[in-house]
Amino acid sequence: MKIYFAPLEGITGFIFRNAYNDIFESKIDKYFSPFIAPGINQVLSRKEMRDILPENNCGINLVPQLLGCRSTEMLMAIEQIKDLGYKEININLGCPSGTVVAKKKGSGFLAYPDELDAFLYEIFEKSDIDISVKTRIGKDAPEEFYKILDIYNKYQMSELIIHPRIQKDFYKNHPNMEMFEYATKNSKNTLCYNGDIVFLQDFAGIVSKYGEFNMNSVMIGRGLLRNYMLVDEIVEGKKVDRNKIIDFHQRIMSDYIKEMSGERPVLFKMKELWTYMGDLFLDCDKELKKLRKATKLAEYEIYAKNILKNYEINATK
Repeated sequence: MKIYFAPLEGITGFIFRNAYNDIFESKIDKYFSPFIAPGINQVLSRKEMRDILPENNCGINLVPQLLGCRSTEMLMAIEQIKDLGYKEININLGCPSGTVVAKKKGSGFLAYPDELDAFLYEIFEKSDIDISVKTRIGKDAPEEFYKILDIYNKYQMSELIIHPRIQKDFYKNHPNMEMFEYATKNSKNTLCYNGDIVFLQDFAGIVSKYGEFNMNSVMIGRGLLRNYMLVDEIVEGKKVDRNKIIDFHQRIMSDYIKEMSGERPVLFKMKELWTYMGDLFLDCDKELKKLRKATKLAEYEIYAKNILKNYEINATK
């Protein structure tokens, strides 16, 4: 069963990917880039291009992810990405963000099945690159997925990655496993499961129930940001190595300091990591509160090191 690292905007850029890949000797089969949203007649921005440059992703199997609802823009972006040597792109039809959905992008596009079908027809007809799709099961109701899957079945995708929630769920409620099971029995494309894999038993439960169907991969996002060694637990039965977590923290902070101008953006980036990583350590709420209020990097480091070195790790459930 292949394991993919889901993209999270603002977090899993090339600095994060390189630090993670080096420190944890990553067993990730594919990384997906945070989405690129091409504009009208617009080339990829310098920031977007830099994130996916092959020289910034050495030793990493990266799939650039595109977000959009107009085929002309997407096809232009695909050509630029092909010129960098990539063989696969991913189309984001899953992002639940309100600002994205308001533009009829991400999971917002799922509310317009006829337009979605026409969009995919253009992309698949005019592209000679492998294309995977990451999707939710609908915008407002799970039943939308029946028609959506019929549309997906018209196209030969490298993979169909399903997060079985509707847009309105965001990340609340439980994944709709009834709809995912429907996909395992009715999809003409190979499936990848995504959603709420936080602990080893979450992965084991999905694989044991659906692994015999046409599902050969699992995508993990927030679970890996909470416990960077979750893949080691899954693949090799290893437990969390505190020293590796500390090494990763120091490496990524050092790389952000080199990359960014001034303390403030570095401080923001490091605090953002603790949105997820804080859940790995037991009873550290008071120290986390101090960390989040820190206004200087030196102050932040005191609280971060205290948590990393002294608080008990909660890696399993």
